Amino acid sequence: MKMTLLGMIFLSLLIGLNGKVEAQAHNYKEALAKSIIFLECQRSGKLPPNNRVPWRGDSGLDDGKLANVDLIGGYYDAGDNVKYGLPMAFTVTTLSWGAIFYQKQLQAVGELQHIRDAIRWGTDYFLKASSRPKRLYVQVGDPVQDHQCWIRPENMHMPRTVLKIDEHTPGTEIAAETAAAMAASSIVFRDIDHVYSHKLLNKAKSLLSLAGSHRGTYDGECPFYCSYSGFNDEMQWAVTWLYKATRNNTYLHYILEESIDAVVGEFNWDLKYAGTQILLTEVCIIYKNL
Repeated sequence: MKMTLLGMIFLSLLIGLNGKVEAQAHNYKEALAKSIIFLECQRSGKLPPNNRVPWRGDSGLDDGKLANVDLIGGYYDAGDNVKYGLPMAFTVTTLSWGAIFYQKQLQAVGELQHIRDAIRWGTDYFLKASSRPKRLYVQVGDPVQDHQCWIRPENMHMPRTVLKIDEHTPGTEIAAETAAAMAASSIVFRDIDHVYSHKLLNKAKSLLSLAGSHRGTYDGECPFYCSYSGFNDEMQWAVTWLYKATRNNTYLHYILEESIDAVVGEFNWDLKYAGTQILLTEVCIIYKNL
């Protein structure tokens, strides 16, 4: 999924919905709506009856077969048909953050349900990808082979490569980012689907445990989505989201004990320190625990 477009989504939420933008010539409501439509264009799996993209159809219905696991669903990354766990999880975390912080504004412009649907499309997939204990499936598709044959996902019927992380093949960055996605989305659904929210939160805890107990950098997605910044930022990011979701001081203690001095650059799928600092600032102001 093109990271520049993810930036557009987030900027639309941060800038365009506050009602104070002076440049009236720019239609931020339309930009936001089309950004969410873009995500719907990237859907993999069995599309729902309310699909808003008429030229898209069901696809990837055999995903996971090679590993005897159901990996139908989720999002394609960009113009290819690969499903990468790390950027997909970051997408869900970021969308959830926007849905939490700008709930009233999203409701006012008629996009709240659409963004909830977009989040749930991702979390439903992650529940499948983490259905086996201490294991997370992190990629479907071979990018090298995929880029040699550009076809519509609806016409894709070949067996697809499946990659995973577990106790023997660690991938702390991906497990932690997926934990962050599940924790953040649990807040989104807390007041509208308590059972589902609880399931997401429990999954976030188990994924964080996997990330922390079996630490190591996962390079299986290289050269396309290598984690150049290491996994400490994802761990801090995930723990901060779990603290926000639970207010359990165990997570707060981890943040205080494991925090490090770091150069905070851009906020993106690989580098989360800036986002973590913003969340911790919110914790400091609202919860008054720091």
